[in-house]
Amino acid sequence: MEAYVVFLSGRVQGVGFRWFTEREARARDVCGYVRNLPDGRVEVLAQADTATLAMFCERLREGPRASRVEEMETMTIAVDPELSSFIVRF
Repeated sequence: MEAYVVFLSGRVQGVGFRWFTEREARARDVCGYVRNLPDGRVEVLAQADTATLAMFCERLREGPRASRVEEMETMTIAVDPELSSFIVRF
């Protein structure tokens, strides 16, 4: 089990990126959250097994059709055993 915080920038707000991320996470049993940041980036906390996280991050890099991910920064963080679902934070 691994956990990442991912920051995505580019055209990632106002294009359905949070809903895309939630759908992809739930389809792969990834736990965590997604939220828009005031600086225009999207933040994703994702926790799952290594292979699942790799596939999930590839989908994030692609994003929904109207998006354009220009930069993706990924940091490994401590696994949180309390996480049991994936949500959109506002």
